[in-house]
Amino acid sequence: MARYLALVFIFLSANGVVCLHGSCGAEHGQLTAPEGAASCGCDKLKRAGGGAGAEVKTLTVDPAVKYSTEANERTSEVQEHEKQIHSQMVWISGGEFLMGTDDPGIPADGEGPQRWVHVDSFYMDIQEVTNRHFQSFTSSTGYVTEAEKFGDSFVFEGILSEPVKSQITQAVAAAPWWLPVKGASWRHPEGPDSNITDRLDHPVLHVSWADAVAYCSWANKRLPTEAEWEFACRGGLKDRLYPWGNKLNPKGQHYANLWQGDFPTHNSGEDGYVKTSPVMSFPANGFGLYDMVGNAWEWTSDWWTVHHTTDQQNNPVGPPSGTDKVKKGGSYMCHKSYCYRYRCAARSQNTPDSSASNLGFRCVSQEQR
Repeated sequence: MARYLALVFIFLSANGVVCLHGSCGAEHGQLTAPEGAASCGCDKLKRAGGGAGAEVKTLTVDPAVKYSTEANERTSEVQEHEKQIHSQMVWISGGEFLMGTDDPGIPADGEGPQRWVHVDSFYMDIQEVTNRHFQSFTSSTGYVTEAEKFGDSFVFEGILSEPVKSQITQAVAAAPWWLPVKGASWRHPEGPDSNITDRLDHPVLHVSWADAVAYCSWANKRLPTEAEWEFACRGGLKDRLYPWGNKLNPKGQHYANLWQGDFPTHNSGEDGYVKTSPVMSFPANGFGLYDMVGNAWEWTSDWWTVHHTTDQQNNPVGPPSGTDKVKKGGSYMCHKSYCYRYRCAARSQNTPDSSASNLGFRCVSQEQR
């Protein structure tokens, strides 16, 4: 039985080459943040073209093993209960707000300029879509995610078991702590030897943009625009860094699931978690929304651009086309020294078919669902 992945990956990086463990500093002692670094490499996890030399070949191996029939069988009563959970949304009364910032933490991400934007009212899920929600969706529809079709997904090295790591010979050149793991999917977040049995109330991970759209459509909802997401993130506060204000830990309290310690070698877990946390584990913002920053990145509907008009806009939807989709909010991997993207104005991007162990979503709607 072959013990190593028969994969050919060419990742977006400075030189566009595949990074092998033995040659790109993947040992923990060598993973130090370069001067001026501002990325955990989340934006490098691209399957398809989006930058010079960015390419990932599709695997031809079987997709990840699915749950047993017994595990997926749901009684009508439980399914109805989960449908009701899907409907937990909050009304966001629209209006004008200052989008972006004139003091960007990461200028290259197109966080500025700050501009006035108006958004209409909408409903938003109070929490990120969970494994329980997504399991109900796949059980009802038979949907297979893109990670399952590709047969692999990106996983942060620090949460992998030794047996899984021992079979991997490749990594993302620009961020060697990101590894392509065969069999990783929303059902198996850290590869074949992991499951979500005890994480049904955690955000679903390893979902591509298309997967998120499919779920939202099934629930008669949609993904938020970047403007809607940022308006909701700010929770009624004007020109503040975080959903709760400008202090990261007011009165010593943690308001989001983020990285504490030295990235990427040590997460002290001072907030109680070293991976994702159950949704609603931290205080809600002024609109009653949980985990708007930290925990898991969230897809939006917008195509990526770093050029924004200063003209006042009404319900902007981003450019008409592009190669990457905007994601917002950061994740449990974010630390100011490397990925200061857990701010409302912060943003990042991935190709629509990309998936990773820190990427999820939530939905919005014009009507209560």
